Amino acid sequence: MNAVVLILGMAVITCLIRATLFVLGERVTFPPLVRTALGFVPVTVLTAIIVPMAVAPHGGQPELTWRNPQLVGALAACVVSATTRRPLVTIAAGLIVFFAWQWLVAH
Repeated sequence: MNAVVLILGMAVITCLIRATLFVLGERVTFPPLVRTALGFVPVTVLTAIIVPMAVAPHGGQPELTWRNPQLVGALAACVVSATTRRPLVTIAAGLIVFFAWQWLVAH
């Protein structure tokens, strides 16, 4: 029951925030510092989702070894992203390295 109330509460708060910004529209102006900070939100959220899955893929202790295909794929994706700055190439390279590494470790 507590989980349902928590989820509903988060949904209401999210809707209120979005509705307020939608209704007020251009009447709300953010200071430059806030606008700059908001630009980092997508990267921060994506990092918060991906890093735990890459570092501890089985949910327990961190697995910082060469036998962790999620970590190797994520590191390869970071290198490709830094060199190419192309999201689709980064995703493709990360997936290719992940699946190839997973196959190599299994054999």
